[in-house]
Amino acid sequence: APGEVIAAQSGAFERDPQESSTTDEELSRAASPGTRGGSSTTPDYGEKRLPQALIIGVKKGGTRALLEAIRAHPDVRAVGTEPHFFDRNYEKGLEWYRNVMPKTLDGQITMEKTPSYFVTNEAPRRIHSMAKDTKLIVVVRNPVTRAISDYTQTLSKKPEIPTFEVLAFKNRTLGLIDASWSAIRIGIYALHLENWLQYFPLSQILFVSGERLITDPAGEMAKVQDFLGLKRIVTEKHFYFNKTKGFPCLKKPEDSSAPRCLGKSKGRTHPKIDPDVIHRLRKFYKPFNAMFYQMTGQDFQWEQEESDK
Repeated sequence: APGEVIAAQSGAFERDPQESSTTDEELSRAASPGTRGGSSTTPDYGEKRLPQALIIGVKKGGTRALLEAIRAHPDVRAVGTEPHFFDRNYEKGLEWYRNVMPKTLDGQITMEKTPSYFVTNEAPRRIHSMAKDTKLIVVVRNPVTRAISDYTQTLSKKPEIPTFEVLAFKNRTLGLIDASWSAIRIGIYALHLENWLQYFPLSQILFVSGERLITDPAGEMAKVQDFLGLKRIVTEKHFYFNKTKGFPCLKKPEDSSAPRCLGKSKGRTHPKIDPDVIHRLRKFYKPFNAMFYQMTGQDFQWEQEESDK
């Protein structure tokens, strides 16, 4: 039963060293006076403000794609690096956090994204104590493909790690999934969301489909802009589909400069995983997905998507 697994697995998270590409050096550079807060489009005028909206998760869900797309909006200023303030740098204080932010003008929204917030127990309380009306965005994706993508990223940096199949099970013979492995644990969305709902109403949280961000980026961006109270400026004309990469790339609105595609670290080819392991993982996630659909009032159709394969 989902409840029992949640109870059994409610221990502390291990921090995954692969969670972020942001270095301390990048952050201190962003926080030092006279720099542009990590955003290439930040003006030298205006003032630094604490963010009114955060992309809080999930890792390997499509958060970078979402951030790049929303940064194309003239009324949004966002940090390019992941500040990790509410999980790793909280002791540095709100002034440090404000300094990492880009300068904005009145009427512009300041944003940042750190996908590990969603799975950090203290993050909801800390964000709520900064500003209880903060808007939160969570990009979710089929937890099975998300776990494989997570593993693929780690594998690219540490080729010596065990196979996905070995890491996924506590006991392969009995089919016991190891839910303490971060690649699997992150995808138990219902468990993490419970923590956030103690501090924030559902109306302040937007769930973006990582799958639809690829198949219909303009449609998902329309929802994001509505949620943030912005005029719908980022539309179909901002995207084109890159056949080589297999996902949409962002065009600059003025059409003069080269389109911006996500870097080499995105769209990696996944290793081949034993179909039996995939089947067992789907079975493991199914009740949690059902709880998540019920909690959010949204059906992400991950089971549907799997039966189509």
